[in-house]
Parts: sequence; C-alpha cells; structure tokens
Amino acid sequence: MTGWEAAMVLFLMMLVAGIALIVIGATVGGTLRLMSAGVLLLLVDLLYLAARSLWRSPRRHTR
Repeated sequence: MTGWEAAMVLFLMMLVAGIALIVIGATVGGTLRLMSAGVLLLLVDLLYLAARSLWRSPRRHTR
C-alpha cells in the first residue's frame, strides 16, 4: 500500500468514525460529549483534507 492509499484509508476511517459518533451522540440522550467529539473529529478530518490538497497542488513560479 502506498502512502497516498494509506492516507485515504485513514481519511475515510476518520470520516466514518466522526459520523458514527455524531449519530450515536444525537440518538442516545445525554451524550453530548460523543456528539461534540464527532463534530471535532470531522473538523480535524476536513482540515487534514484541505492541508493535503494544498501540499499536493502544483506550484508554478512566475518569472
């Protein structure tokens, strides 16, 4: 498995875990901590995706 594939697997696992925590936190009463942890995990996951896309973007220098 290449580094890119491992990063995508990690991204997808974090995405699924975040959504699962939000759903569990919303359905089970009194588990606001789970829901907030899920939202935080999704935000971190989106920041990781944004940073990764910036790192991989081609940089062209103008002369």
